Amino acid sequence: MQQRIPNYIKYLFINLFSIAIYAFLFRLIFYFFFAQLNGVTTPEIQQAFGLGIRFDIKLATLIVFPIALILFIINQRFFRHKIYKKISVIYFTVMYLILTLFYVFDFGYYDYLSIRLDAASLRFLSNLKISTQVLFESYPVYKGLFALLILAIIIYKFNAFLYRKFNTETAPISRKRKAFFIVIPFFLLAFGIYNSFSHYPLRWSEAFFAKNQAVNQFALNPILYFYDSFAFRSDGYHIEKTKKYYPSVAQQLKLSKDSLNFKRNVLKNDAITAKPNVVIVMLESLGVAPMSYYGNPINTTPKMDSILRNSTNFTNFYVHKAGTAASVFASITGLPDVDNVETASRNPMVIDQRIIFDQFNGYEKLYFLGGSANWANIRGIFQSNINDLKIFEEGSYQDENRADVWGIDDYELFKESDKELQKLHKKNKPFIAYIQTATNHMPFTVPDKKENYRPLKEDDISKELLAKSGFKSVAQINALRYLDFNIDVFLKRAIEAGYYDNTVFVFFGDHNTAMNPVSFLEKDESALGTVVHHVPFFVHAPKFTDSKVISKFTNLVDVVPTAASLANINYSNYTLGSNALDSINGTDFAFLYQKINGEPAIGLLQNNFYYTLTTVTNTTNLYDFNGTDLTDIKKDHPNVTKQMDSLLRGYYNATKYLYYNNKKKKQ
Repeated sequence: MQQRIPNYIKYLFINLFSIAIYAFLFRLIFYFFFAQLNGVTTPEIQQAFGLGIRFDIKLATLIVFPIALILFIINQRFFRHKIYKKISVIYFTVMYLILTLFYVFDFGYYDYLSIRLDAASLRFLSNLKISTQVLFESYPVYKGLFALLILAIIIYKFNAFLYRKFNTETAPISRKRKAFFIVIPFFLLAFGIYNSFSHYPLRWSEAFFAKNQAVNQFALNPILYFYDSFAFRSDGYHIEKTKKYYPSVAQQLKLSKDSLNFKRNVLKNDAITAKPNVVIVMLESLGVAPMSYYGNPINTTPKMDSILRNSTNFTNFYVHKAGTAASVFASITGLPDVDNVETASRNPMVIDQRIIFDQFNGYEKLYFLGGSANWANIRGIFQSNINDLKIFEEGSYQDENRADVWGIDDYELFKESDKELQKLHKKNKPFIAYIQTATNHMPFTVPDKKENYRPLKEDDISKELLAKSGFKSVAQINALRYLDFNIDVFLKRAIEAGYYDNTVFVFFGDHNTAMNPVSFLEKDESALGTVVHHVPFFVHAPKFTDSKVISKFTNLVDVVPTAASLANINYSNYTLGSNALDSINGTDFAFLYQKINGEPAIGLLQNNFYYTLTTVTNTTNLYDFNGTDLTDIKKDHPNVTKQMDSLLRGYYNATKYLYYNNKKKKQ
């Protein structure tokens, strides 16, 4: 079989193998001299090695891919013309040298900061003179350059040797055979880059599987990690702006005004001995507009409407940014997603935050979702920030019937979640769980029958009623009705299992679903562009909180602080969120991140006003939030404009500052 494989294909894969081995040698050097894995369990080290090898293979495949394309086009002619030898030998020699330099700088960077080389390292180039001086004073640079020159010669000769070794084939190859050795190697290379049997490719966030950051850092490939972080290189913070506007934020969050300090210590009430469980449920694509409780003419959410009337309901609750990944990030970290490239969850430079969820000491911590936690790199956010977290995802449930691209549907998700919560309840172990639903999302997959749930037929809703409701399809309505049904079933299961009375259930929407403009809401939020941010937030815990309506503005970052206060735990709040039930120290404004006329913008809802600021052109507008048009009223309210501008800029800059300055202390 080996004799049947053309030499140019052998040449391709021997280079891939050699580069992978070269990268692995550097991984071994890192392991023995830099990794500091004392106290790390053997299974964790083995898993880190396994992930690391996969990253190294992905890198090697990416490196050889340009040469592979040439080989697929010219086949045997690759060895007949000297120009291809020069291209190949020089290309691979340069790639090896780049690899070497990356790893050398990575070793030094990790030795200095205990993190792998990332795009943030480019900040040292801002003062090249000082950085160069530090480099020359700290390391034997001249000896290193001499060693690099010797290595370059050795690598060049090695690559020339490989070219000569395989430059021996003269027999012609048929077209059929050529085609075969294009298709199969191409798919092998494609798999080497994808590097996964799941629905998601190998991503940097998979390296963050352990609670010990050292073993996570060891699993990374510094070159791929540098590339992943490079897309976020401009998302730094401005310390001068942060300090300038800090007083406005400090006044709202009741912070110390003497220094830049966001820490607030919250002490539990020792007179209360109960230790309730907490279940946080993210309601996929659910805003207030689709709900019959808020005036939608279709009876879409009868079950939740009833639950809302027996809960603490925050009617003016807003998510910061429209998007599931953004809302998951903000709800967990307590910081809004203000990333303009993709989402903050995909930014490897802002993981590892000091968060409240991690401070539920003595609690079992769980995260449930129907699909994969690799989605949007959300795994890194959870596992990097929450110690002893158990993730339940597609592939880890006992019974799985994949519904669609999002994995198992919400009925199965809640059923499997309930099984785990029952086990903990029977063991008298308190828990905090985060359940992320997904069925109320395109493609809106619902069953034909599930207990007493039945989907509506197309002719059950008239065109006039559908238009008035804002929904775009009956399928969209059915998905919401299925979510409503599943929430009710979940709470009934909790009652039957016995943990309902001692549990604080927190429900919030991650963003509104795609809808046509509606006119039945209290305010014309479709015109203002805020309807996508306005979502339900209610706390259902009859034993711990009253049934009431709270109309003040609240934010997504307030979810976990509110839950922590109801759980009556001691915690340190380093985030921008606050206890929404606290009438004294709580806030009464909402921060939004959106786009206005295609330009990134931030907005602030406070009192009866809505103030917006575009972040590139600095265009500002002030609107009457109770009004019916988009008339800019800045000139009529100069003091309000000044106050809201300061708070808005302060909150925005504080968010970016905390991304990089709210890190966990190294252990």
